[in-house]
Amino acid sequence: MNALLEVDDLVVEYGRGRRTFRALHGVSLDIAPGECLGLVGESGSGKSTLGKAILGLAPVTRGSIRFDGREISTLGRGARRQLASDIQVVFQDPYGSLNPAMTIGDTLSEPLLTSGLSAADAKSRVREMLDRVRLPSTAIDRYPSEFSGGQRQRVAIARALVRRPRLIVCDEPVSALDLTTQAAILDLFIELQRDTDVAYLFVSHDLGVVRRVCHRVAVMYRGEIVEVGEGEQVTKSPRHPYSERLRLASPVANPRAQRTRRAEWLALREVADATLR
Repeated sequence: MNALLEVDDLVVEYGRGRRTFRALHGVSLDIAPGECLGLVGESGSGKSTLGKAILGLAPVTRGSIRFDGREISTLGRGARRQLASDIQVVFQDPYGSLNPAMTIGDTLSEPLLTSGLSAADAKSRVREMLDRVRLPSTAIDRYPSEFSGGQRQRVAIARALVRRPRLIVCDEPVSALDLTTQAAILDLFIELQRDTDVAYLFVSHDLGVVRRVCHRVAVMYRGEIVEVGEGEQVTKSPRHPYSERLRLASPVANPRAQRTRRAEWLALREVADATLR
């Protein structure tokens, strides 16, 4: 199967001259149609920068980003707006990603009306999407402040899906939610992918999260991909010391086991850092 998204030798730098900071060092990865690729790493690893580069929100210094065989890293604003029907995003913060002055119906219908859909057809699709994300039809006339964090994230997911994209960049979409709500939203992501065949780039710092939803996982450290493999393999039996360090950083319920895990994590941290210097 041909890849839907192909990133090849991607370099992203910020600043100029001596103050240049290289956020990505020749990153390469691919995502197949209908696949969920997890991208994990600690804060500052470069994973969100990669997502922004794919969305056209970060500068590409060198390398290639191809979507369905088309180079998109050099697109202008007009072409980027057209590409929005194929590539969408769900951000981390369900509180800050929705306009508080707009009703949910206006928020979801705005991109449809902009793309030329009639008001009646837009309203019909909005109601369909609200049903898909398990929100009542009455939500269409309500404002974001009337909803919980989990419900707002359902609205954000509906907004991403309403134009029927082929790829969604999910940037830490559950990290701001409590554990019970996280589980429900992750199940929703899985269900929606099964029903629509949309592909996900699922950015997270949590191996437990990506294990639940992702087919494959790529691990980032200091702007580089250090390991890529099947979800079960990378999250349970990683091969790279840094990937193992991330696994050990995930807490467990048993206090004694957690103390042992913490000691192993501290010992491995020095090994991982030495390996990647």
